Amino acid sequence: MLLYISLRGVHTVFAMEDSIELLIQDYCGVFPTSRPHPTVTTCTGAVLTGLYGLWSVFTMPGFRKIPWHLKVPYLPSSKDQAQNVMKLLQGRRGCLADLGAGDGRLVFAASSAGFQCTGFEINSILVAYARSKAYWRRIPSSQVTFVKKDFWKTDLSSYNNVTAFLAPGVMEVLGEKLLKELPQDALVISCRFPFPNWPQKSAVGSGLDQTFAYEISSVRSHLRNPPKSSMK
Repeated sequence: MLLYISLRGVHTVFAMEDSIELLIQDYCGVFPTSRPHPTVTTCTGAVLTGLYGLWSVFTMPGFRKIPWHLKVPYLPSSKDQAQNVMKLLQGRRGCLADLGAGDGRLVFAASSAGFQCTGFEINSILVAYARSKAYWRRIPSSQVTFVKKDFWKTDLSSYNNVTAFLAPGVMEVLGEKLLKELPQDALVISCRFPFPNWPQKSAVGSGLDQTFAYEISSVRSHLRNPPKSSMK
């Protein structure tokens, strides 16, 4: 229950707190009388409290430490999205960083293809959950590592593959960071939301599951020497 609202090009994330308020408004519309049935009131309150609890557990830990304009809520990748990422990674090798790893599903998919993966996640509960999955799957730490770390403050120059499923409002800022830090042979894969002004190497899928691949060398060359049509 996450709502993205665009305001003058800036995408602000409103999480479940706002959704709960809308639910309460809907509830009041369904029961307009001043004295609703006590059983209905109790059940509705319990449901809303449970939803808020789940949101707090999986979204809030570490969330307040991130500047407001860079905040991105937890939204797991779909199975189709993960498969699309792996299609774009075909033929690649080396170290992979997943930015905002969540429960680790993209990391596990990439590690199964031979990548040495690091999942960056600020939510301590999601990090613990992903680590437990790696433990029970007996995946060695040399192949998969989940770190409770803010990737915005981390040097990513040691990774030649980067995956990200974030939010449209942070893609431009993320692009600036990656262009400064990644090696020339790096490949960047973005899920659902493309990088503005970056030439795509390829794209797979459609709709919410669409993924985009970018070669850092090509992006740098394009930005240094933009087409004449874009300079007019």
